[in-house]
Amino acid sequence: MTDRKFWLKTMLKIIDPVLENLSQQKLKVKMPVEGETERVKFSYLEAFGRTLSGIAPWLELNSKNIDLNQQEKKDLENYSDLARKSIKNAVDPESKDYMIFSDQIRQPLVDTAFLAQAIIRAPEELWQKLDSETKENLVTALKSSRQIKPYYCNWLLFSAMVETALAFMGEDYDSVRIDYAVRKHQEWYLGDGVYGDGPEFHFDYYNSFVIQPMLLDIIRVMKDKNAEIAELEAEVLSRARRYGEILEKMIAADGSYPPLGRSITYRFGVFQLLSQLALNKELPESLNQAQVRTALTAVIKKVMSTDNVFDQNGWLNIGLYGKQPDLGEHYINTGSLYLATEVFLALGLPENSEFWSAPAEAWSAKKIWSGENMAADHAL
Repeated sequence: MTDRKFWLKTMLKIIDPVLENLSQQKLKVKMPVEGETERVKFSYLEAFGRTLSGIAPWLELNSKNIDLNQQEKKDLENYSDLARKSIKNAVDPESKDYMIFSDQIRQPLVDTAFLAQAIIRAPEELWQKLDSETKENLVTALKSSRQIKPYYCNWLLFSAMVETALAFMGEDYDSVRIDYAVRKHQEWYLGDGVYGDGPEFHFDYYNSFVIQPMLLDIIRVMKDKNAEIAELEAEVLSRARRYGEILEKMIAADGSYPPLGRSITYRFGVFQLLSQLALNKELPESLNQAQVRTALTAVIKKVMSTDNVFDQNGWLNIGLYGKQPDLGEHYINTGSLYLATEVFLALGLPENSEFWSAPAEAWSAKKIWSGENMAADHAL
């Protein structure tokens, strides 16, 4: 099995229960929710927004004039259709699966932002192809999240991402929320490719879960609308490339990686930024596409090689390597786990791209621990 086929098989196994059920207005009935009882009502948007954010670049291939093998073409058409039906049901107030986008608890802002990020990552498939009523309901849903005040940390980017999607849609948007989030993160930059999570440093993977991917996507959309944001693009990308190097070196020779910090149950979502840099053909010079693909494939295989990744009905269990509920913080529930799909961003590259077609190549840790002579690592 080729690496691409393995990635696709794994991704579809993860996302299928979410999109199949939501497209039929059955998500709230069928999806079990492990975690705190009071967070159950938010779990459905968590599962949906995070799923779409990760698979959006792959879905967008459906609108591009590229050659695909018959099976992948069939899967693309099917899941693109399911995704649009799912959006329709998630934002329709009359739907059984209508979701909560605003509440006294702040969680809905997070996953409204992931849904917004999905839209800008697949503008044709997840926006232009929606019917007019669904577009209107989606805009209303995004705007309703404005009632939630973000925490003074990476959460500022959630508000900014929602406004960025509205700007892309041609709707009225709050430029202050975008500018404030981007500027604050420049203040919170600590050096060597790492931002603080607010004024403090946390030794976790939130630079890849949220901060750097959202900064890159926000700037990509807003740079033509805001000259000051455009001026930051080169510097932000340089930092992201450095953090991409760090992430690649975190991948051990066996495909495992350090279980550091909070939200480790997002599994291989840890490597969102590395996959995003590959997708956008923005990897640092020290990394080539083949070694990144081979490294990420090793990670996915390692995580999926154990039992109890899924429950008996195919839903993700809380854990990193199988079912490990104690690894989940109080805010972790079944829906949260679907941030794992972010590792699959590079599936948005066509099969004949260098990322997928180049021969396999060992990654840094595997080269070093096999005795290969390599250039030393350097801080930015």
